[in-house]
Amino acid sequence: MTRNLVLIPGLLCNHDLWLDQIGEFEEDFDLFMFDHTTHDNLPDMVTNFLADAPDSFNLAGLSMGGYLAFEVLRQAKDRVEKLILLDSNARADREPQIEMREGLIKRAEKEDIRVIAAELTEYLIHPDHMKDEELCERIKDMASDVGAKAFQMQQQALITRPDSRDLLPTITCPTLIICGEQDALTPPKVHQEMADLIPNAEFHVISHCGHLSTMEKPNEINKLMRAFLES
Repeated sequence: MTRNLVLIPGLLCNHDLWLDQIGEFEEDFDLFMFDHTTHDNLPDMVTNFLADAPDSFNLAGLSMGGYLAFEVLRQAKDRVEKLILLDSNARADREPQIEMREGLIKRAEKEDIRVIAAELTEYLIHPDHMKDEELCERIKDMASDVGAKAFQMQQQALITRPDSRDLLPTITCPTLIICGEQDALTPPKVHQEMADLIPNAEFHVISHCGHLSTMEKPNEINKLMRAFLES
């Protein structure tokens, strides 16, 4: 098995989303961070990444990172050795979600991206973790680093993403699915749907955890990822 591990951040997130996983795996794996800030559609994001990516790799994506992982499989299925999907969803957006994203695109034209990120944080983490000032600041700092222009392109890419449920039964690599039990954006039921459709997928729900599981429950995530990658 390759010792390459590609990490794909979520919307408005950078490498800090994976900071605890980087610390856990950097000695044992060659780590690659997926940059999703330069295009407004998933196919171009993936094509750009694959041009310089290793020939084969393990792939982990959270939220938007999972949507991009599906596109990686569409373009280069044979290059993915193991797949880890965290707090993601195989379904395309419905009309209310599209309208919400379009509204955020317009807001990002004139508002501070940190203000937008602060408003979104309550949907991203468990309510109890809203008291964690350091975690909330990290979320806003990631948003600042990504910036409004990239945020707008990311939202456009998510609006136009396809439904991936028909792809799931064709996934042949070992797959690990992880979800925060209180994930308000992609709840456990959509992960169960993915687990039911992907052959032999392994599925775990993390208690007392919201959408940003790698930051909220890093020890539990690292343990599950380690066991899966080393198996």
